[in-house]
Amino acid sequence: MDRPVAVITGATSGLGRITALELAARGHRIGVVARSRPKADALVSDLRTVAADVPVDVFYADLGLIAQAHRVGREIAAHYPRVDVLVNNAGLHAFSQRTTAEGFAEMTAVNYLGPFVLTRTLVDRLSASAPARIVNVASEASRHAGTISPRTDLRRVDPHSRRESMALYGRTKLMTIMWTQELARRLDATKVTVNCCDPGFNTTSLGRDLPGSRVLERVLRLLHIGDPRKGAGIIVRLATDPAFAETSGGYLSVRDAQPLQCPEPGRDPRVQRELWDETVTLVADREDR
Repeated sequence: MDRPVAVITGATSGLGRITALELAARGHRIGVVARSRPKADALVSDLRTVAADVPVDVFYADLGLIAQAHRVGREIAAHYPRVDVLVNNAGLHAFSQRTTAEGFAEMTAVNYLGPFVLTRTLVDRLSASAPARIVNVASEASRHAGTISPRTDLRRVDPHSRRESMALYGRTKLMTIMWTQELARRLDATKVTVNCCDPGFNTTSLGRDLPGSRVLERVLRLLHIGDPRKGAGIIVRLATDPAFAETSGGYLSVRDAQPLQCPEPGRDPRVQRELWDETVTLVADREDR
């Protein structure tokens, strides 16, 4: 364990894959949380190309399920004596409503509940590894959330259209910013910092459910639009740059890490605390199933 350990979700494609490759090149031991074994195997092969001697550990879980997020967090904590960096990058934009086996909207579960549970499960290991960092990937789509009612929105599973999906996706990203800032108030920043970022527009598989998305993705790549290396850059900076060693509770832009405000209506610390408390209550009886 002479290398710093970075645990990354959503690392088998897009921003997470580039982040994993960059951190491996910088000497980190990489822990990957993945659902797909073939995709994880392909990532491990790519990591070996970048750094032949980099240790890579794969932990399998569906982070859209609270029980699995909690279980894999315990596995990671038991496996590593220390965790220096946790990057919560896995995300989903669902253009129609799908519910998980636990009864939650899949987009809410993957984008918010899973990272929340994983992080809470690992927070003691992170604190014991001080100084450690948590990086949550948010989005400026949070500006489209419109409203936030924690008790209601966490439980919403009503059908939605493709057009309505943007506000719902934005709400999950607003929740990401809100719980990042609430967690920052609960942690000792001299031991663990937690920040989130807007990675900008990136040509990734995030919108894979949209008809024609594969063709659109190829066209954008050919036109060099939405290069995900730029979006991954802000994640890597927050995870490693000494300039952010004492920054916590921040929401930073892909544009030269400029500070952003949490959008209304999620900016009030009282609403952020309400979201936290409602979430803890919601997940409590599902974590150990």
